[in-house]
Amino acid sequence: MKIENAKAQMRKGVLEYCILLVMEGKPLYATTIIQGLKEAKMIVVEGTLYPLLTRLKNDGLLSYRWEESTQGPPRKYYEITEGGKNFLGELEVSWSELVDAVGKVKKAGLNN
Repeated sequence: MKIENAKAQMRKGVLEYCILLVMEGKPLYATTIIQGLKEAKMIVVEGTLYPLLTRLKNDGLLSYRWEESTQGPPRKYYEITEGGKNFLGELEVSWSELVDAVGKVKKAGLNN
């Protein structure tokens, strides 16, 4: 297995969590979401992001609204819903548990 494939699979596994983290507290335009993820080295392209945003919306975790733009056509702004906030809280607990578990495995491996 090539390292790039492994790294891509790891990123895919946490991408929904990262999207919700980026969106926490403010409505965002898709381009802004992509920029936030790229700054964090979670490289995402529109072809990956839009299906995820649609799925999160269909699951009731996000909502969106159209907003007029001074620089072209109206823009769709996504916002985390109350259900999305609750889901994010659950993901934060799961993430902490996973990080702890990996840390324990790593520590046990170093002691052998």
